[in-house]
Amino acid sequence: MFTGIVEEIGEITEVAAAGDGVRVTVRAPRAVSDAAHGDSIAVSGVCLTVVDRGDDWFAADVMRQTLDMSTLAGVAPGRAVNLERATVAHGRLGGHIVQGHIDGTGEVLEVRPGVQWRVVRVGLPASLAPLVVDKGSIAVDGVSLTVSAVSAADAAGHWFEVSLIPETLEATTLGARAVGDRVNLETDILARHVQRLLAFPPTAVAVPTEGGSR
Repeated sequence: MFTGIVEEIGEITEVAAAGDGVRVTVRAPRAVSDAAHGDSIAVSGVCLTVVDRGDDWFAADVMRQTLDMSTLAGVAPGRAVNLERATVAHGRLGGHIVQGHIDGTGEVLEVRPGVQWRVVRVGLPASLAPLVVDKGSIAVDGVSLTVSAVSAADAAGHWFEVSLIPETLEATTLGARAVGDRVNLETDILARHVQRLLAFPPTAVAVPTEGGSR
């Protein structure tokens, strides 16, 4: 589990074929400072498992499904990535609950510079549009952000906007995003649960009785 608060910008240093997936090596001095084999680290929003590590790097296997769903497809050495270690139970939830399970990717449609912030508009698949709400939370490349505007429900093309403060622009890879770039998207877990519940008829949803099951 993550919070969407990026700890450092790392760099992909090696990509090796591994079956129908790949093994990536990431330079990540801070992320590996207390990492152990089997730990989880979010790489631009994608939860990966440490399978090997050194003093300032770790390696992780990326399966085909993850490549198909995220911007890690076609990843090459030199790419900058946002990194976050799994949160600890006694830590502060500075962003929002992020699982590291990417719903899909979006495309940067517009970047509007401001005096102290930057507004970024991101196009998203129609299937994800109902899960994104104005003033709600969304993770973009693993960064916890508040949605500042959304397209109308009946719009021909769906999008949302986020406003990036100087700290976000400096501390994450979002400061380098430009029109046409692809970004990883993870919608709010509560919205996904509600959508799933609504897909079933009311009689199919079990309602717990007082006192729990017996």
